[in-house]
Amino acid sequence: MLTKEKLFEIKTLQKICEQEGGFQLKLNYEMLENRVGNKKEDFFHYEEGRLVGFLGCYAFGNKVELCGMVHPDYRRKGIFSKLLEMGLGEANQRYSRILLNAPTESQSAKQFLKNIPCTFEVAEYQMKWQETELIEDSTVTLRPSISNEDMEAEIQLEILSFGFEENGAREFNQLIRENSSDHHLIIESNGRVAGKMRVSESKGEAWIYGFAVFPDLQGKGIGRKALTKVVLMEHQKGLPIFLEVDSKNAHALRLYESCGFRSYHSQDYYLYQ
Repeated sequence: MLTKEKLFEIKTLQKICEQEGGFQLKLNYEMLENRVGNKKEDFFHYEEGRLVGFLGCYAFGNKVELCGMVHPDYRRKGIFSKLLEMGLGEANQRYSRILLNAPTESQSAKQFLKNIPCTFEVAEYQMKWQETELIEDSTVTLRPSISNEDMEAEIQLEILSFGFEENGAREFNQLIRENSSDHHLIIESNGRVAGKMRVSESKGEAWIYGFAVFPDLQGKGIGRKALTKVVLMEHQKGLPIFLEVDSKNAHALRLYESCGFRSYHSQDYYLYQ
C-alpha cells in the first residue's frame, strides 16, 4: 500500500508535469490508493530527496497499462528509460499484453515512444456529461450486484465485452470488490440480467466504468435506458458525471454523445512488442 506521503509526492509531480505540458496524465488514483499484496507495481526516482520520476503499472486481467512522468527539469537524463525498464521487467513476467499510455497532447511522450518497440493500439476518450434532457424508461431496471449469480454475470461480461481471460476477470472483479467502495450495478430487462456497470463516487465526481450489455441483447435500447437511469441518479445527487470510451467502439461513442456526453481529453495507448 502506498503511504499518504507517497501519494502526495505523486500528485505534486503530476501537477507540475501537467502544467508544463498542457495535458492530463492518467494515473488511476483509485488503484494507487488501493494497492494490495507484494506485487511491484510502482517505481520512483528521487533527486536530493525530491520525487522527480514515477511510473505506475495498472493491471486489468491479463492486460497491464503503464503510465509515468518525469519532472521537466530532469528530463533527457535517462530517468524515464530506467523507470520503464523496471516496469517492463515486472510486467513481462505476469501479463500477456502490455500497453504504454501517453496523453494524446504530449509531444515529449510521442518522441520518446519512437525509440520503443511499440505500435499505436487505440485512443481512449474521457467524456463528461453536459446537462441534456433525458427521459427515463421503466422497462429497464438497475439494482445492486449482490449474489454469486450476479458476480458470475459480471465476470462473463468482462470476458465478452472487454477481452478478459476468465482467471483475469475473476481476479480483477474480486480485487475491485474488496478494495473499493464502488457501486456494482446489474442491468435487468424483461426479468433477465442484461448487463452491468460500476459507478465510483469519489472527490465530488461520479465515474461510470465497465458498462456492458450481453451481445445478444445489444441493439435493443437497453444500454441507452440503463445509462439514462444512472446519469439521472447521479445528477440528482449533484455530481458531475464522467466516463471513458475506446475510440474503436463507435457504437458506444455514439450512444454516449447522444445522451449528452462530450469528450474533453484523450489518451493514446501503444502495444509494447
